[in-house]
Amino acid sequence: MTDHALCSTVLSAPKIAIIGGGLTGLLTATLLERASNQSSSPSNIPQITIFEKSRSVGRLATRYRSDSKTDKNWQWSFGAQFFTAKTADFQQFIAPWLDTGLLQPWCAEVVELTPASDNGQPPNIQSKEQWDAVHARYISTPKMTSWGRELAAALKHTTIVFKTRVAPLAQYLQSHNQQQSQHQIQNQTHNQTFNQNSKQTELFDETGASLGWFDWVICTAPNGQAVELMADSGFSQQDKITKPQMQACYTLMLGWDDVQKLPETLRVKLAPQWDVAYLNSTILDRIFIEHQKPAHGELLPSVTIHARNDWSESHVDDDIELVKEQLLQAAKQALNWNEDSAPSQIDCHRWRYAATIVNKDTEELGILIDATKQWIVSGDWCAKGNIESCYRMAQQTVKAIMQTQ
Repeated sequence: MTDHALCSTVLSAPKIAIIGGGLTGLLTATLLERASNQSSSPSNIPQITIFEKSRSVGRLATRYRSDSKTDKNWQWSFGAQFFTAKTADFQQFIAPWLDTGLLQPWCAEVVELTPASDNGQPPNIQSKEQWDAVHARYISTPKMTSWGRELAAALKHTTIVFKTRVAPLAQYLQSHNQQQSQHQIQNQTHNQTFNQNSKQTELFDETGASLGWFDWVICTAPNGQAVELMADSGFSQQDKITKPQMQACYTLMLGWDDVQKLPETLRVKLAPQWDVAYLNSTILDRIFIEHQKPAHGELLPSVTIHARNDWSESHVDDDIELVKEQLLQAAKQALNWNEDSAPSQIDCHRWRYAATIVNKDTEELGILIDATKQWIVSGDWCAKGNIESCYRMAQQTVKAIMQTQ
């Protein structure tokens, strides 16, 4: 379904709660608002509230540090490094931000890198491919968080509530009987306004405080968190939430004070020159050179390294300081630094739910809907686990809500 088709249908003003302010949540709110744009009546505009447990939006995470001497930054895209747009719908959707330059294609030089061996053999680097504009990988500039913040800023009828953890929905069931009589009285006016039978849900935060009543509840959290939110709630699709398997990922972030202090493996004069390296390693997966990305030329030398998902999953509950030491040792073998070229900035992050295992022989799960309760469980993990999946699951969610109006 194209954006044009979404916008051609009039919604009838439901109150909608979206749990999670990542890209799936933001794109769902965006498409819901666009779907109501053709309505001439203000009463038909959906009232959307996004509840986000952290203090910012978007999955495209960025971390940075400032150097007090130069006032320049090290910067690391420690979540998704890039995304693709393979469908016409998504290509059309991102086109305005490509026009403004907020999104840009990243035509990276890609190599295969075999780390140094224990017997002193230096790293081996072989050209692999160049990413081109035809099959583009896109980044957000100046930070990977910039696009999510732009999406959030463009929302006109959506309230984003930060630092709020929604309690498991079973709490709604516990309180429902106590408040049912009062709620029925309140709903008499509501039903007259919307001319439909209410199926509202009351949400609570972790302290037990009410977050309000909603016609639709959309959970966009990773499936491990979605299981907890829906536990004992009677959600009709509960057993399907755990079907997609997700794996963890550790991210190592390294920085150097200037390019002269980089190890030879990262020097521009090296042949072949490279931006992204796929590693032949039991621990590390890929290396990304941040300061060589489009519109990143002012950065201090910054390198992001993703560990392998299978290795990360097997060490997901290990002490993160011990994990960081193992990653550093593996990174030192890959980049071959010595005492003079060692990084001055070191950081590490653990993602518990980073990658969806995609089985090519298995049909995509798609969003999970409980039509009786008007609850939806959604997220990139319902499809291929990538950013375009966020958009497609948002499309499916809007279609499901519109079909009940």
